[in-house]
Amino acid sequence: MNMPDEKVVEALRASLLENKRLRRRLQQQSDSASEPIAIVGMACRYPGGAVSPDALWRLVAEGTDAITEFPADRGWKTEDLYDPAPDAHGKSYVREGGFLHEAAEFDPAFFGISPREALAMDPQQRLLLETSWETFEDAGIDPESLRGSRTGVFTGVMYDDYATRLRRMPEGMEDQVVTGSAGSVASGRLSYVHGFEGPAISLDTACSSSLVALHLAAQALRNGECDLALAGGVTVMATPVAFTSFSRQRGLAADARCKPFAGAADGTIWGEGAGLLLVERLSDARRNGHQILAVVRGSAVNQDGQSSQLSAPNGPAQQRVIQQALASAGLSPADVDVVEAHGTGTTLGDPIEAQALIATYGHNRPTDQPLWLGSIKSNIGHTQAAAGVAGIIKMVQAIRHGLLPKTLHVDEPTPHVDWDSGNVQLLTENHNWPATDRPRRAGISSFGISGTNAHIIIEQAPQPDPEPAADEHYDGPVAWLLSAKTETALRDQATHLLNHIQNNPGLEPAAVARTLAARTMFTHRASIVGTSLDDFRPALTALQDDTPAPNLTQGTATPGKTVFVFPGQGSQWTGMGLELLTTSPVFAHHIHACDKALRPHTGWSLLSVLRGEPDTPDPHRVDVLQPTLFALMIALARTWQHHGTTPDAVIGHSQGEIAAAHIAGALTLDDAAKIIALRSQAIHHHTHTGTMAHIPLPAHHITPTPNISIAAINSPTHTIISGDTHTITQLTTHYQQQGINAKTIPVNYASHSHHIEPLKQHLLTTLNTLNPQPPTTPIHSTTHPHTTPTHNAHYWYDNLRNTVQFHPAITTLLNTGHTHYIEISPHPVLTTPLTQTIETTTTHATTTHTLQRHHG
Repeated sequence: MNMPDEKVVEALRASLLENKRLRRRLQQQSDSASEPIAIVGMACRYPGGAVSPDALWRLVAEGTDAITEFPADRGWKTEDLYDPAPDAHGKSYVREGGFLHEAAEFDPAFFGISPREALAMDPQQRLLLETSWETFEDAGIDPESLRGSRTGVFTGVMYDDYATRLRRMPEGMEDQVVTGSAGSVASGRLSYVHGFEGPAISLDTACSSSLVALHLAAQALRNGECDLALAGGVTVMATPVAFTSFSRQRGLAADARCKPFAGAADGTIWGEGAGLLLVERLSDARRNGHQILAVVRGSAVNQDGQSSQLSAPNGPAQQRVIQQALASAGLSPADVDVVEAHGTGTTLGDPIEAQALIATYGHNRPTDQPLWLGSIKSNIGHTQAAAGVAGIIKMVQAIRHGLLPKTLHVDEPTPHVDWDSGNVQLLTENHNWPATDRPRRAGISSFGISGTNAHIIIEQAPQPDPEPAADEHYDGPVAWLLSAKTETALRDQATHLLNHIQNNPGLEPAAVARTLAARTMFTHRASIVGTSLDDFRPALTALQDDTPAPNLTQGTATPGKTVFVFPGQGSQWTGMGLELLTTSPVFAHHIHACDKALRPHTGWSLLSVLRGEPDTPDPHRVDVLQPTLFALMIALARTWQHHGTTPDAVIGHSQGEIAAAHIAGALTLDDAAKIIALRSQAIHHHTHTGTMAHIPLPAHHITPTPNISIAAINSPTHTIISGDTHTITQLTTHYQQQGINAKTIPVNYASHSHHIEPLKQHLLTTLNTLNPQPPTTPIHSTTHPHTTPTHNAHYWYDNLRNTVQFHPAITTLLNTGHTHYIEISPHPVLTTPLTQTIETTTTHATTTHTLQRHHG
């Protein structure tokens, strides 16, 4: 039997491998093309005081009618505009609508815009700037961190009539009016102000603009054109032309109320608004730890083509766009629970839309699971380019609250629809949306007068991966942090927060604290400490009124980078960490993780030591004390990070550098635990060989001898020496006799001296399996200053043997813009040397330390 040639076998093997690689690549491309898009942030402005998604939710859940009279600040004279006769030229037979009466209000300085340029800017651009910032805040992302990033902007904008109000162009404003009124600049200005470098697209498909914007943003994310995207739309009517022109067409409801799918429907009513969503690929949102409010499962856009007339809706086209969106989502019609309809209240459009919905969603549904149908236009009017995104925000909130809000002004379903031909029901009352064995899902439709149709399908957010529970149910004292660019704005923040807690009396103070801590911090700041909402109300009122309160602290922040400082020994005290173990799930999670990492090397329980349980080793023994302090520092650092404080650099003092290296990403937790456990055990077996002392003198005033070493240079006037016990005791007594407050340190070993040299080979052998990595956060070595060391076994021997160069390392940090220091320890021990170094360095800095005695 002939065996196949080896070259043929190799070629077949290579062909199979290439085929496998191509199949894997095709699968990856397919997965990417259909990956769900996460909505990670939302912000809005809509009529009726709906200045946030929560306020919009209250408006629709409570059935509020937000229609009001024409605004008084636009030069619209109602007495001249209004005429009840539909044929009156240049008149409107309605005098109400859904208006943003505060559309002209804007703080240009916040965005670095001059008052003159702000005046030339269309309010639509101003609203987009405001809501863009709030969208990032809602997502817990600092917009400043995204400068230079591939963040896209997709905005729907219909009107560019702001500049047409001017009979004569103000001198010196011609160029600013051009950019201020151009719809194309609406998206570009957001990218310019925030420094984004992804696609920036303004689009106008009339009333479907904001949903088309979301569709394009989702495509850009899936195609890898951007990593984050803002998507939405804005409408502010600078002139009353929309009212006067639609009056000629008899398209407006005579009572200025939109009555979607109602028998009494007699036209729409115009409204204004702005809404933005921050969207991200679902896999990225999970990896980045961003909140996921809901998921865009599928979307589609199409065109009416040639229908009965240009502006007339096309039922078959609407059916097709819904079917395309379902196919994009990989869902069947019965998988969708509710549709937030275009639902404008017109006698022509609503019946066509209802029949399209019945044809696509209304068949093959269980009898007890109708497709529910509603429209937010009954509350706020038709907000045009901002209408679709209003429906998205409403449905995201409905999914999260498990409630389908009613549609207003429906006397009875329109008789122009065969409602019996499918299982579709109008939401004439609020309806509970119960949890089932599948996610809640909603469809949202927008159909432009241009003929461009859009349909989006959103889905309940997936269950998050298991992680430490947040601290929302912590009932101890917390700090609320507020900040603003001016003192006036800071007081306004207090007013907004007062209103928020007034409208949400069930808020957990810890949850509010966590949200506020994640926001961008500006120069003018205030901190309020309290346990219950009753503690915060008086202090917020005091801040609002610029008066003092016992639990209120105000100040002006200084710019600079933040450093986590990890000390060596001396911060221990009986009972440390116990309160945080019971009140902070995040802290407890990381203590348990440290216990798991230490136990293979120690054989004792960290938790038992912390609790002082019987039959545990002596907590003051060096091989118990150092691992315990290490674990506390790790858990405290992770808790700080969990609450939004991320260091720009880390530094460690002696054994504290092991914890610092782990937090910096240079060591895994297992490797760090191995170092601290095995090294402290080696020290324990080498005790009773020496001691250490604190000498309040500059290091250069102390002369090392064969028996004494400079163990640590902590500050210009704070030095630690190490060596033979007898010699150290003699020298300490000598200094005391000279009036120098020298003190021996209660340890029976001499770190950072020649006493450590007998341990060298043992440490190099036991730590030779370490796998150090390049740090993800800069770590400033106190063992080898001015170098970039590899954190291998040799380094950790040097860290124990050599002088701790704390003062030189801090001086370097101060001179490179690191001005804020947080000591990560159960009790502050390095605050004094830090302060001494700062005071003798030309760089101004602020020292902060953790006071964990009551909490840790």
